[in-house]
Amino acid sequence: MSSLRPDLTTKIWPEPYPGSPSPTAATYIDHFDRLPDSLLLLVFNKIGDVKALGRCCVVSRRFQALVPQVENVLVRVDCVISDDDASSAAGSSDKSRGPFSNLFRLVLCGIVKPLQALGQFLGPKRSTSTSTSSSSSLAVGSEEDGETDQGGVTHHSPTQVLKNFNEIRFLRIELPSGELGIDDGVLLKWRADFGSTLDNCVILGASSVIHPGPAKNSVVQDSGTDGFCVNNSGDDNGSIPESFYTNGGLKLRVVWTISSLIAASARHYLLQPIIAEHKTLDSLVLTDADGQGVLCMNRDQLEELRVKPLSASSASKRTLVPALNMRLWYAPHLELPNGVVLKGATLVAIRPSEQSVAKKEISDGSWVSTAFEEPYGTAAKMLVKRRTYCLEMNSF
Repeated sequence: MSSLRPDLTTKIWPEPYPGSPSPTAATYIDHFDRLPDSLLLLVFNKIGDVKALGRCCVVSRRFQALVPQVENVLVRVDCVISDDDASSAAGSSDKSRGPFSNLFRLVLCGIVKPLQALGQFLGPKRSTSTSTSSSSSLAVGSEEDGETDQGGVTHHSPTQVLKNFNEIRFLRIELPSGELGIDDGVLLKWRADFGSTLDNCVILGASSVIHPGPAKNSVVQDSGTDGFCVNNSGDDNGSIPESFYTNGGLKLRVVWTISSLIAASARHYLLQPIIAEHKTLDSLVLTDADGQGVLCMNRDQLEELRVKPLSASSASKRTLVPALNMRLWYAPHLELPNGVVLKGATLVAIRPSEQSVAKKEISDGSWVSTAFEEPYGTAAKMLVKRRTYCLEMNSF
């Protein structure tokens, strides 16, 4: 009995045009070429990764012509290099290279001295930040014959890498790690929204995180109120519990707040040239592989920055942080539905003191409780039901 399956060996090469008596190379059909550009662009948008798109450019002239039309781009930063190395690499770059050779390499400008000092204060130095120069740069690099620096890698700025994309709408940049070195077991996460300056910022921290054992089944007891929850330890008598101050707790939370704001404002400063050049952007996210911090900008915020230039800090390469109003929630012991326990859980919601009425209406919504992914979104929802403490901070 003959097999009903076709002979796949006859499908390896393109089929000749029907009716061709003596097919030549010019008469063969390449079925891939029959795919519409819209379908290929859909595939490229699913790929997103800038290095993978760079490799696609060398496949064919058609791919090279389509990649600049990609709307969804992801840039992953691989390492930290010194500014001196980045400068020497840029100076030795050959200007005659093809436009998409830059897609293999990326440099983000320096994370400046305040971040380095805070990183040293908070915890051990990261292996990616061992440069001895005054500031460092984040980079994606690749080896190329005849075009390498002393480390064997050529680096370029993000503006150079992305300049050949003409239709970017959704851009996500991922740093190799959070800027702030923290001890093992300590939780620190932040999310900030910016226009021309800070719109709002939410910070979630805990002095320690205890994960449940495999056999533990925890149940969170409902307080029975929609307002403030009563502290399980009984020390919530209208003032911040004593455990907030002891063992350096207050100092640690001040450092968390200031360092997170500095990290966010430094990231915002780095994005100026990209935002100015890519006017089609609808969304821009600058995050890190650790999930420590996320900076977000929507279309209105991006347009605001183009119209109203940011105010830079005179002391360093970062956006000036305006005078702030802060709301703080604290729980000495917070048990989440999945059994995870946060010791010294602290949630801080921040926005400028002088903010427009329209932006205040937006930020008075659910922006605090929805700032983080699970399980930390649940932690934020639980904390905002507790007593609220108000603070103020001057511009810096």
